[in-house]
Amino acid sequence: MTAPRTAPDRLRREVEARIRASGADLVGLSHRIHGHPELAFSETRASAWVAEALDGAGLTVEHGCHGLPTAVRATIGSGPVHVGICAEYDALPGIGHACGHNIIAAAAVGAGLGLVRVVDDLGLTVTVLGTPAEEGGGGKVLMLERGAFDGLDAAMMVHPAAVEMAAMPGSAVSVFDVTYRGVPAHAGAYPERGINAADAMTVAQVAIGLLRQQTTGTDRVQGVVTEAGNAANVIPDLGRGRWIVRTGTVDELGPLTRRVQRCFEAGALATGCDLELVPACPDYADLRPDPGLLARYRANAEALGRTFPDLPAEGVVGAATDMGNVSHVVPTIHPMLGLDCAPAVNHQPEFTAAAVTPAADRAVLDGAIAMAWTAADLAAGLPEA
Repeated sequence: MTAPRTAPDRLRREVEARIRASGADLVGLSHRIHGHPELAFSETRASAWVAEALDGAGLTVEHGCHGLPTAVRATIGSGPVHVGICAEYDALPGIGHACGHNIIAAAAVGAGLGLVRVVDDLGLTVTVLGTPAEEGGGGKVLMLERGAFDGLDAAMMVHPAAVEMAAMPGSAVSVFDVTYRGVPAHAGAYPERGINAADAMTVAQVAIGLLRQQTTGTDRVQGVVTEAGNAANVIPDLGRGRWIVRTGTVDELGPLTRRVQRCFEAGALATGCDLELVPACPDYADLRPDPGLLARYRANAEALGRTFPDLPAEGVVGAATDMGNVSHVVPTIHPMLGLDCAPAVNHQPEFTAAAVTPAADRAVLDGAIAMAWTAADLAAGLPEA
């Protein structure tokens, strides 16, 4: 089999040199975003910093686009091969950048600025997309529906993790909010007059626990109760929570979600409460990396000294990303950059701390260079239109 074509060495060297020369600024951007965590759709400062960095590098920037005030679109070049590079910058409630989106944003900016001076030589168009609200908001799903990814030949991003992985086995996900409404009453004097919303939530959770016996090894059902009464001597008339259903593929997602929601219907039926189920965000599809694009990225990452251990992706079988929806429409990769921080893993406070270590700073530059080289190689390897 003939090896994929790569971009000329002189262009690859120029890309790397430009990114490394901007290393202090890129690491500074990563640390600044990390130090000012913002939640989904509220990434006002982070998106502005990303937009400013890309504008300063010579890209044509739109801050606030596709109907989202914290989305960014920055483009350079006019070649026939069009590559999109995604930046994420939202944080998690309570634990900040425990998924390292500060690294993702800085690496995407770095890849964009690294390609600025070579796009014409390569016949390349590069668009850096700042995509808000990956953590439960589905920013990329909304942007995909509104045309942000139209015309792309490939889409890519990098994501930090405890260990290096060429491809994250991303699940399909549905997230919905649950509300039970009952009737309050004095719990001691007149309990028979109440309809207990907390009991309805308990019945549903027991039913879900039993349902897990009939689900597959890659299925996950998780949730939190956010409200279930305020006083022990008052029958709770309001119960609220948010639940997540995860499956291996988007085709399996609807049937399992309906089964889980019937558990909540059982809680309403058993107690007499009224039930409301409302989607919290668009469904996330399973992630389907493009094999050819992934092979190019892996070769480039290995050229930078990164290694990919042979492993089942332990601990991330249920991880999900709205990049999965993109991957069903555009050839996509979403490799994981190892921070060598085990046993700390994503969504732990220890990972928040790991996202601004020297290993994290190296990941910013390696991710930027590997993505920029991959974009360049793609342009070199595709036939002219």
